[in-house]
Amino acid sequence: MDESTIEFTSRDGIAVHTYRWAPEESPRAVVQVQHGLAEHAARYRRFAEALTDAGYLVYAPDARGSGRTAQGAYGSWGADGWPGWVNDVALLRERISEEHPDLPVVLFGHSMGSFATQHYLLDHSADVDAVVLSGSTEVEWLVPVLDADEPADLSAFNEPFEHRTGFEWLSRDEAEVDAYVADPACGWEAPPLPGIGSLAAAADPDRVAAVRDDLPMLIVSGDADPLAQGGATVELLAQRYRDAGLGDVEVRLYPGGRHELLNETNRDEVTDDILAFLDRVTAGE
Repeated sequence: MDESTIEFTSRDGIAVHTYRWAPEESPRAVVQVQHGLAEHAARYRRFAEALTDAGYLVYAPDARGSGRTAQGAYGSWGADGWPGWVNDVALLRERISEEHPDLPVVLFGHSMGSFATQHYLLDHSADVDAVVLSGSTEVEWLVPVLDADEPADLSAFNEPFEHRTGFEWLSRDEAEVDAYVADPACGWEAPPLPGIGSLAAAADPDRVAAVRDDLPMLIVSGDADPLAQGGATVELLAQRYRDAGLGDVEVRLYPGGRHELLNETNRDEVTDDILAFLDRVTAGE
C-alpha cells in the first residue's frame, strides 16, 4: 500500500488534511472514508490495507476539527460548522472526480461520518455509486442530543459496559480501547457543533425521497452498539431508505459487536463482508 497525503480547502478556508492510500496495481474503484467524532482518519490504516489489497484506492480526510486538520485545536469547527462538514464530503468527492474521473466511488461513513454521509446523500446521491454506513443510526432521536448548548457527553454510552476506561462501548478488544485512550487526537470533549440541527433533514421522508432509488447501501452495526439500541434504530434507518424507494439496502447486525466494528474482535469478518459488498456493487463498473 502506498501512502500519500493531499489537502483541499473548505469553503470557509480550512485546509483539510487527507490520506490517500493506493493499491500496487491500477485501482478498480475508490472508497471515500469519513471517520467519526473525536477520532481521525489514520485509525483506518488497517482497513485501508485490506481495501488496497483488494484493488481499491482510498481517500480518508481528517474532518474539520479533527486529526491533522485541527492542528491541535480539536473541535474547532470553523465558520460553517456542520453544514461545512457535509460540504467537505462533496468537495473531496469533486477532487476525486478530477483525479480519477472514470472510477466508481463508494462512500464509507462511520458514526458522525455516517451522519454526514446521510446528510450528503439528500442532495448528492447521483454523485456516488454505493454507500456503506458503519456505527450509524436513524438521526431523528439523536439530533436533539447533538444539538445541545453544552459539549457532547458520550459517557452515557458506556453505562451498559464495564468501566475500566470509560470507552468500553467502542469495542470488546481491550487493546483497541487502550490505543484510543492513549491517542491525544481521540476522545477529546467535543464542543457544540454549529448547525448540527440541520441534520434532522436526513430523517425527513420527503427529503430522503430525493435519494436515487438504485443506490446500493450496506449498513453494518453491532447489536451492542448504544447507537443501534439493540438493532432497532439501524433497522429503522434501513426501512426509511427502503420506503423512499431504494431497492438494495442490506443490514448486517453482529451479535455482541459494539460501536467500532473495524476495531472489534470480529473485525476480519466485518471487513470481509464489506469487501464482498464492494466487489458486488463495483463489479460491472
